[in-house]
Amino acid sequence: MKPALLEVMRMNRICRMVLATCLGSFILVIFYFQSMLHPVMRRNPFGVDICCRKGSRSPLQELYNPTQLELSSTAVLHQTRRDQVTDTCRANSAVSRKRRVLTPNDLKHLVVDEDHELIYCYVPKVACTNWKRLMMVLTGRGKYSDPMEIPASEAHVSANLKTLNQYSIPEINHRLKSYMKFLFVREPFERLVSAYRNKFTQKYNTSFHKRYGTKIIKRQRKNATQEALRKGDDVKFEEFVAYLIDPHTQREEPFNEHWQTVYSLCHPCHIHYDLVGKYETLEEDSNYVLQLAGVGSYLKFPTYAKSTRTTDEMTTEFFQNISSEHQTQLYEVYKLDFLMFNYSVPSYLKLE
Repeated sequence: MKPALLEVMRMNRICRMVLATCLGSFILVIFYFQSMLHPVMRRNPFGVDICCRKGSRSPLQELYNPTQLELSSTAVLHQTRRDQVTDTCRANSAVSRKRRVLTPNDLKHLVVDEDHELIYCYVPKVACTNWKRLMMVLTGRGKYSDPMEIPASEAHVSANLKTLNQYSIPEINHRLKSYMKFLFVREPFERLVSAYRNKFTQKYNTSFHKRYGTKIIKRQRKNATQEALRKGDDVKFEEFVAYLIDPHTQREEPFNEHWQTVYSLCHPCHIHYDLVGKYETLEEDSNYVLQLAGVGSYLKFPTYAKSTRTTDEMTTEFFQNISSEHQTQLYEVYKLDFLMFNYSVPSYLKLE
């Protein structure tokens, strides 16, 4: 019997045992072997399970079984990105797969579009507002047409989009197998600086100041004034970094989603993502997703120049005052994101 088949049978036995003992607490079992068994792109790995939607081809068919004989450079690029994630998960299995099961709560970032058979894992500070707007257009059945007419505040209302954790376990597993799953990533430290600037340097973000700013100042600032301890609205980037690498922080509670690692938000070592888009090629990658979904002729990713965008040069400046010891510790926190999504170690880092 083939080793892969033996592995599947072994996993299935474990799956049944876990479900038998934990069904009452709705434990969802997702094993990484599902992604390891995906064949190369030229063959359809999904068989009849993704039969056509109302006579049209599903996004997965368009991706893995393209109508043209020759693979496009875009398709090859995304195959390379998938391989990078798979290879990193295998090479770092001791770290990346500490947990062998996911619960429905782990799937709250995965937005589902039933009509176009898409699952999008949103990552804050990686154009997720505009992608949520797009998902509202895709799932709105005519309610919306122009994504930019949807206010940002409305895009972040959880009730406006359905997430995978709202389904039953059989429904979850069916969608994970049959829908095209995608996410967008960004250079980890650029994303981190963007989160800091947005949440700690803008006066209107009082909820973050109260919940996190006061805590950070209390722990990291010597001789803090009573006003700073009360308001928490002047957190320095050095204090924010010290808070992130403090073991007490990670023991206390999970990171906030705006600075949580992508591999912890989207679980790419447990869930096979068909497309990994990048912030650096945001427009091209987004429109490729829309093309595969069959809506590319009338729906495009919103384009506009954002003057306040966090750049690589800006990130370099923020890290100038971070000690090499703290830089090294912070890199270790985000190392898997760097490796998994093929981001090189920044030239400005002074790693020990």
